[in-house]
Amino acid sequence: MNLASLTTLRVGGPARELIEADSEAALIDAVRAADADGTPLLVVGGGSNLLVADEGFDGVVVRDAREDVSLVNDGACGGLSITATAGTRWDRLVAQAVESEWSGFEALSGIPGSTGATPMQNVGAYGAEVKDLVAVIRTWDREAGSVRTLPLVKAEFGYRDSMLKRSMTHGPWGPTPRYVVLDVTFHTRMASLSAPVRYQQLATALDVELGARVPITEVREAVLALRSAKGMVLDPADHDTWSAGSFFTNPIVPDDAVPAGAPRYPAADGLVKTSAAWLIEHAGFSKGFAVAPDAPASLSTKHTLALTNRGDATAADIVALARAVRDGVRERFGISLVPEPVAVGLEI
Repeated sequence: MNLASLTTLRVGGPARELIEADSEAALIDAVRAADADGTPLLVVGGGSNLLVADEGFDGVVVRDAREDVSLVNDGACGGLSITATAGTRWDRLVAQAVESEWSGFEALSGIPGSTGATPMQNVGAYGAEVKDLVAVIRTWDREAGSVRTLPLVKAEFGYRDSMLKRSMTHGPWGPTPRYVVLDVTFHTRMASLSAPVRYQQLATALDVELGARVPITEVREAVLALRSAKGMVLDPADHDTWSAGSFFTNPIVPDDAVPAGAPRYPAADGLVKTSAAWLIEHAGFSKGFAVAPDAPASLSTKHTLALTNRGDATAADIVALARAVRDGVRERFGISLVPEPVAVGLEI
């Protein structure tokens, strides 16, 4: 099977072996067997953050097919705990949370991919981040050969980053981290009103002030509408959604490195975060940009931060586009954009 069918970019060559894990035991057994044999391992959830080489992956691909959500604590003592298996589609969980009045998930509506992937890169949108909800992450520790439970503090969350993600890039484990997520427990509360609205674009869409609380159903509807307008809600008929979402992270740099007129947001250690989309657009890349008139990959026609497959693009086409944008921004502003997707078998 070509990995293109398991990724939202819809590119990628064949896998040597594909295992569909429908239980925790099956998932652990597949991971343990691959590691024991020294076989390269790729664990796949929703495939929304993967860019796989056209040559494919000469190893074992394990897809977590489990989709279970359970209420661990009903909130009678002031808090609500929900556990979801790693393979659970994230937006399925968010929809259930909104319907059940589990407050805090609503601003993260419409994000593709699996629940297990969300703490990996501390998924965030519209002023909310997964770290605001995560209580415990249960993992399979490939080095120790045992289940390891990580409380929130051990996850070491940062901007689109975590200890889990770093375990993939630091050491021998990639393209799958040392810690394979088994399930995630979230802590929140029962409420019909949202968490305080923290993002101006969302506040404007809701016609409220920043910090306001509104019905969580309205927040979900507004976020889905905003994301859809940017081509960020999956739709098989819309090539603007054949992407990995935002392809580059927003740069965190010294204040004096931010171009005049670019957005500035406070970050840690005296640095500031600026907008990758602003940099891309002001470096001369418009919506729909492609490296050639007939190129099968282009920037989304709705949002410059998404690199899209127009129907028959290859991984090489996506990489050529990514390099053109990255190099153009670096030449214009001296800032190197960092790709967000996990690259498998290729370099961007």
